[in-house]
Amino acid sequence: MAVRSFSSFHTEGQRSAATLASVVAILAWKLAVDAIKRMRRADYDIDVGRPYFDFICEFLIFMAMAADRVAYMNLESEKRADFTTALAKRLAEIVEENNYVLMGSVDPGACQRHFLDLFNRRSGEYAEFDYGPDGPDFGFRRLFAACLREGLPEKDRLWAVDQVMEIEVPESLKALDKTLAGLFGLGGGNKPRRERAGVGDE
Repeated sequence: MAVRSFSSFHTEGQRSAATLASVVAILAWKLAVDAIKRMRRADYDIDVGRPYFDFICEFLIFMAMAADRVAYMNLESEKRADFTTALAKRLAEIVEENNYVLMGSVDPGACQRHFLDLFNRRSGEYAEFDYGPDGPDFGFRRLFAACLREGLPEKDRLWAVDQVMEIEVPESLKALDKTLAGLFGLGGGNKPRRERAGVGDE
């Protein structure tokens, strides 16, 4: 099922990093839910509870990492940093807002803290791989697939990497690229990779 993406504003003027991040975060959530539906139709078992929660978190982080790389290639350094920080925090808020649906009864703030901790850990891992104008390299995509694979039951792990790399990544990035192009444009060549700062919940 196609996900409708919001890729432009109807009024003129520069938008804040928080506003741009909120649009991308909402899209990422929709894409994550859509990916779960698609994988369930392909007979992968993603049960409500911890498996569902872990899948959502890994998917949202992948979307954030991809959005950060596109921003890195197209925005000034400070604006990119503001955008990525705002995006991570907004995604963490969305996870927290849906904590009961995802995990049932949990301590307030626990889901948000978990997401930000995982985001910071994954930031260093994804930083080892390249993301150019044509999208993520093999290692970037393979890391995402491996992260999702770990949350699946043993019977589904053999084929999960192919499903994620060949179907889930192209489907999600197509919608993300369209949205980012409308929000702050594409273009500008690849820049040398640089270190990315982590995000805290303070």
